[in-house]
Amino acid sequence: MDQNRLYALPALPYDYRELAPSISEEQLRIHHTKHHQGYVNGANALYEKLDKSRKEGSDLDQKAVAKELSFHIGGFILHALYWENLAPSGRGGGGAPDGELAKQIERDFGSFERFKKEFSAAANSVEGSGWGALSYCRKTGRLLVMQIEKHNVNVFPAFPVLMAVDVWEHAYYIDYKNDRAKYLENIWDIVNWKTVGSRFENAKKA
Repeated sequence: MDQNRLYALPALPYDYRELAPSISEEQLRIHHTKHHQGYVNGANALYEKLDKSRKEGSDLDQKAVAKELSFHIGGFILHALYWENLAPSGRGGGGAPDGELAKQIERDFGSFERFKKEFSAAANSVEGSGWGALSYCRKTGRLLVMQIEKHNVNVFPAFPVLMAVDVWEHAYYIDYKNDRAKYLENIWDIVNWKTVGSRFENAKKA
């Protein structure tokens, strides 16, 4: 099968050790090479199954395939966004946004601290596994916090994701056990606001 038509695990923009102490080397390595790779493998296996059924003229349970493909593709995309909107503390990670993103956060949330409070509350209260995400509504020109369950439930269609934070237990359990709130408290030290701001600018232009 043409490998250009399949997903591949993206390389991280930093070394596995560089997000510590917010995320340890062991935690990051397992999350990237095992869990993200799992969504890559899952999506590719479904593509191959679809191609085979079309070639042979056989039928698949389309409802099941569509649901599973949505799950794996959602997992692939959100993880790719997550890695990119993190950066080592002191090398682009942490602090506060500036420029147009900072102004928009002030306009829509009242303050950066209020935004952090709302985002953390949404991410911490995801039922089971999922994500906290900052998105942008082009229709109203507003920033919105999405609370995504799994990788594909409660997603606002066509709303670009500016920042994604994984709150599946596999993202933090080695370092924080079941203390999701502590993980979220420390994640702010490694948010790459330059990347988030660039996504915001691109979303406004689109």
